[in-house]
Amino acid sequence: MSSLAPFITLRQLIPDDFMDVAVLLNELTEGVPVADRDEDRSHFSKLLSHEGTSIFGLELEGTIVSCATLHILPNMTYGGRPYCLAENVVTLRAHQGRGYGKLVMNTLKEAAWSANAYKIMLLTGQDRGVKGFYESLGYTADQKFGMVLRRVPTYKPPQAEHTGR
Repeated sequence: MSSLAPFITLRQLIPDDFMDVAVLLNELTEGVPVADRDEDRSHFSKLLSHEGTSIFGLELEGTIVSCATLHILPNMTYGGRPYCLAENVVTLRAHQGRGYGKLVMNTLKEAAWSANAYKIMLLTGQDRGVKGFYESLGYTADQKFGMVLRRVPTYKPPQAEHTGR
């Protein structure tokens, strides 16, 4: 845990942080539901207890306003050094532009390097305008090409009912 000021703390998240994380993920997914039922709390606890997985967050005055998930995965190449995936990187819109996302991502990077990982990978939406953010942290898109195969259909929010007016 790292305290930057009396009201800002960088730390690994715990099951009690579920509601704050649900709010963050709802903002990240822009309408794809992230529920807040007891069943979803158990998914969150399972994620937190998964070996090699950590969620880092920035707590501001008692509320988690930024977080990122780190998955450290075993590997056979590079002398058996692990590699990492960064996932669900999000800062509440009201708190963006203050360096909180950078602080969380630097904490994630320190944890990955402490685990002797040889690389950290992440995917980001092409239409979110955050590529420059990741580039400012040293991530580059010129070494690999990311691809995604999804099993579930893309979520489409309910359309407003047309009244014919």
